[in-house]
Amino acid sequence: MSLQPKGPGGRQGFATLSLEYPMSLGVFDEYEDAQKAVDTLSDNQFPVENCLIVGTDLKQLERVTARLTWGRVALGGLLSGIWLGLFVGLILSLFSRPTSAVTLLLSTALYGAVFGLIWSLVGYAFTRGARDFSSVSQVVATRYEVFAEHKVAQQGREILAKAGISVGGQSSIGIAPVTPQGTPQGTPHAGPGGPSGAPGAPPRADDPPAPPPG
Repeated sequence: MSLQPKGPGGRQGFATLSLEYPMSLGVFDEYEDAQKAVDTLSDNQFPVENCLIVGTDLKQLERVTARLTWGRVALGGLLSGIWLGLFVGLILSLFSRPTSAVTLLLSTALYGAVFGLIWSLVGYAFTRGARDFSSVSQVVATRYEVFAEHKVAQQGREILAKAGISVGGQSSIGIAPVTPQGTPQGTPHAGPGGPSGAPGAPPRADDPPAPPPG
């Protein structure tokens, strides 16, 4: 996953949603934890304009709210039509005489109710019972990752470590987190005689025997 627009043709609106060389500060299971981490950085005078919160592993949640019947559909269409009619009537009443404003509101509400009722019933009939329930849905992320520019990433991790904020697991979009300065991860530590194979290193048990001299 790239965190910056692709080439000069990238959309201008995404320029503020990218970092030049992002490095991961931590992975969090909840957005509130990622927000708390950035807030902690801000409280410690960290340049938070170099930070980016990325939600990954998206999933859709759909909460079923009620069973649909002809009566529920008709009532919903009626109420929505009345509100639409009142809104239109209110706008039109601004350009009419005050004595006719009430009549105008009542007539537009009535027309709106009839329109909303017919529209909702016709739409429900076309579903042929394939979706006899109402619901609300939302797309959420299962993990949230905080990034920062490489030049300030180490400073950010030090602040989070001092604040006792757990930074979670491995980066989920392929950008490695910052590691403390020192011996690189995965590099074997050289003993007193140096790494295996270096001059002066003691022979190992599994090394082949040395050939006899010429």
